[in-house]
Amino acid sequence: MIDWQRIWNNDDSIRRFSPTRAILYLLSLLYRLIVYLRNRLYDQQMLKSVKLSCPVISVGNITVGGTGKTPCVIGLAGMIQQHGFRPVVISRGYGGKNPQPVNVVSDGKTILLNAETAGDEPLLIARSLPAIPVITGAKRSLTGQAAIDRFGANVLICDDAFQHRKIFRDIDIVLLDGEKPLGNGHLLPRGELRESPEGLHRAGCIVLTRVDETQPVNPDIAEITRSSGIPVFLAVHRFKEMITPDQSALPPVELRGRKVCAFCGIARPDSFQKLLNEAEAQILSFIPFPDHYSYSRYDLEYLQNNFLSLQADYLVTTEKDAMRLQSHPEFLKIICVLRMEMEITSSQSFENFIVERLTSAAQSGWTR
Repeated sequence: MIDWQRIWNNDDSIRRFSPTRAILYLLSLLYRLIVYLRNRLYDQQMLKSVKLSCPVISVGNITVGGTGKTPCVIGLAGMIQQHGFRPVVISRGYGGKNPQPVNVVSDGKTILLNAETAGDEPLLIARSLPAIPVITGAKRSLTGQAAIDRFGANVLICDDAFQHRKIFRDIDIVLLDGEKPLGNGHLLPRGELRESPEGLHRAGCIVLTRVDETQPVNPDIAEITRSSGIPVFLAVHRFKEMITPDQSALPPVELRGRKVCAFCGIARPDSFQKLLNEAEAQILSFIPFPDHYSYSRYDLEYLQNNFLSLQADYLVTTEKDAMRLQSHPEFLKIICVLRMEMEITSSQSFENFIVERLTSAAQSGWTR
């Protein structure tokens, strides 16, 4: 398997010329041109965006994975619902089979699909929002219309859709990792960027994740937001609770001083390890897997044997990983699942911004 993180890392021990990186750099120039031309066609309205009959919010980023879109979607949907809207979450369903053009993961009452079919993130969103429908499908205009027709949605939340300009959005929320908001500065496949940073001018607001109020904003981001007048909000990731095999919910303080074996298959495993360190857990082993990894019986036997041999107190993983382990109920009986949440430090300002924009959209012709 290709170690993309090492290839993208410009600060590793490999300083000599790398043919692989040279080839990927040339490919990234072609990719940049294609993305630029596509965006220009949309900017000039030569390519048209489909406008649905209710406001649409996109939660996305300009890098691949790991910025906290899923907890943001969960918090956003719950917040909007509290203000009297009827949101529905629509997702492409990355990692799922998506057998139909429109796949109802949850109808707002019952979970209807598993992680293998729906994808781990849509299933996690559905489990976290039991009263809000979640739909997946490759064509968001279809899933969006289905959300309106079947569930009476009057706000659509598009998960991971900043680059999906085929559907018109009233608010584009862009999440950036506060520590490395632009990755290594290169576009795919040489780097993590999905598009040039200039694309941030389309954002309605930017949320810098995994930062605190004392951390300076990246100069490139600061210049873009200043020139465009885009509001910037700060957010931190925290452990909310630990779910034990018997479904008890324990506070994060339970990890303090405890011996743990940890594993995860997420885009930025170092962020999970950092949270464990902040919880003052004694990490005996930390085993990362690729993002959206499908665990085999061999993997689970290895993890279990490692846990038993080290005589740790807990074998822990993320909630997203637990979604992919639903077909292994025996293994679920020995692991603890750590639930994370995103907290926007200026939450009232963020909430006011979202509600005001939705209200403005409603007054412009949408029906609430």
